[in-house]
Amino acid sequence: MRLATLVHGSGPAATFLHGFTQTKESWLPVIESLTVDIEATLIDAPGHGDSPIDGRTLPESADDVAACMPSGVLVGYSMGARIALHTALQHPEKVRGLVLVSGTPGIRSETERADRCTSDEALAQHIEEIGMSQFITEWLSNPMFKGISSQHADVPRRNTNTEQGLADSLRYAGTGTQDPLWNQLKNLHMPVLVITGEHDEKFTAIGREMTAEILHGEHHVMSGVGHTCHLEDISQFVRIFEDWLLRL
Repeated sequence: MRLATLVHGSGPAATFLHGFTQTKESWLPVIESLTVDIEATLIDAPGHGDSPIDGRTLPESADDVAACMPSGVLVGYSMGARIALHTALQHPEKVRGLVLVSGTPGIRSETERADRCTSDEALAQHIEEIGMSQFITEWLSNPMFKGISSQHADVPRRNTNTEQGLADSLRYAGTGTQDPLWNQLKNLHMPVLVITGEHDEKFTAIGREMTAEILHGEHHVMSGVGHTCHLEDISQFVRIFEDWLLRL
């Protein structure tokens, strides 16, 4: 499936994947703050933005990303990090370096995965019942997003998504659907940068454990920020990302 893309700038190639309810433009505040020259390819995930709604699983989404990204660095945030991890494992020839922001290799427990599928289905139905505007307001009121400013929360653009698109994303590519990839982390041979926020204790713990399994992995914990760390403190994120990028 062909995904919608936006190309910004020129230089070495880097591709960026957004989180649930966001769009490809969600990365623009970061891209526009970079001091190094890159050709940034911003992608709308399946069911988001201008990409088709087609019930794509995580492995299928990874194939979609690989088909429309240039070979180079791949960066993903949250849901985008899960897609990026699948892409790097399925298409290592396309990924020169991998950046996982607030990501997870999946839930190990089969029971917990089943519970997550149940809760994601309930959330999908809730989105369909209440509509985009009310859902986005509820979603951003989640404590994990309290550090993001109204400017960078970008509510108007999030509201351009559709109820069906977000519901399908949860049903087919939610965390509960994800086969745990912990045992495959050793197969990542490219440099991998894991970034989490210090106030996001759950994902910082996951990031620490994940990095220990990756051959060329390094973990940076950003100070004073939470789950949406790259948008809560853009300058700090850019410093970490650019330092790593220049060492590739």
